Amino acid sequence: MLPGDGHEIGSRRSRTSRGGAPALVWLLAAACGAPGGASSAPRVASGAPRVEEACRPSASRDDRLAEIGPRGELRLASGHRAVLSGLRWPDEPALDAAARTWLHAFRGAPLVLTERGSEDRWGRRRADAIGIAGEAEPVDLAGGLVAAGLAYADAGEADTLCRPALRAVEAAPRAAGLGLWAGGPLAATDAAALSGRAGRFTVVEGRILHVGERSARTYLDFARRGEQGLTVTVQKRSWRILSEHGLSAATLKGRLVRIRGMVEIGRGPFIDLAGVDGIEVIEGERALRR
Repeated sequence: MLPGDGHEIGSRRSRTSRGGAPALVWLLAAACGAPGGASSAPRVASGAPRVEEACRPSASRDDRLAEIGPRGELRLASGHRAVLSGLRWPDEPALDAAARTWLHAFRGAPLVLTERGSEDRWGRRRADAIGIAGEAEPVDLAGGLVAAGLAYADAGEADTLCRPALRAVEAAPRAAGLGLWAGGPLAATDAAALSGRAGRFTVVEGRILHVGERSARTYLDFARRGEQGLTVTVQKRSWRILSEHGLSAATLKGRLVRIRGMVEIGRGPFIDLAGVDGIEVIEGERALRR
């Protein structure tokens, strides 16, 4: 039984997983499956973690991967369709192709699926998936893609990132500059690069210089007055949820953070924060590479 994830694999092999990644990669990712697992973002609020309804796992079941649809959709031998929970598929065509190639190694392979939440508008379920390709070690598909730098950890259309420790799996490919991390996270003060990402999901790092609380929303500014840079807008409900996690104007001002979301352009580049999973306080990690 994998710790914290509820997956049981009948046969475990001692070899490494495909691509030479150690078996620890899939163990690490699978172990972080339960909501409330380890995360790089601090959780200041006390009390036992509560499993959100959208993250509540079903009983595990067996299936096979028949085909891979657009943006990593898993088309299963049972006729069901699923998308990997906690994953943001890459926008770039080359990385999209690389991610599909990575998944193709599991085509026809048995999967152990643990579905989460209800069907989306396309009739798909979000799922954790453990696959066995040939004689290799069983692999957590979401963890493997993230570890290869071929996907971001992200809640997507869900309100909650059900597998928060997938973000910890990003650390190695980010440090190595693999795939999505080839250029490193964008600097929040690089307005030109941010503008070039308009309409696309992006991970941005920077220090919050100013927090402006208003009645309808709060603004997190990363550039000095008169200079161009990222602004993060936080709607009233999301700001209240952040405060419940100990993230407030007092605790955020001056802190180095990592933001993930869709870049939009107004007076300058901005990201509308979707929820608490869209911001990580990374004070103490290696500073943003220059």
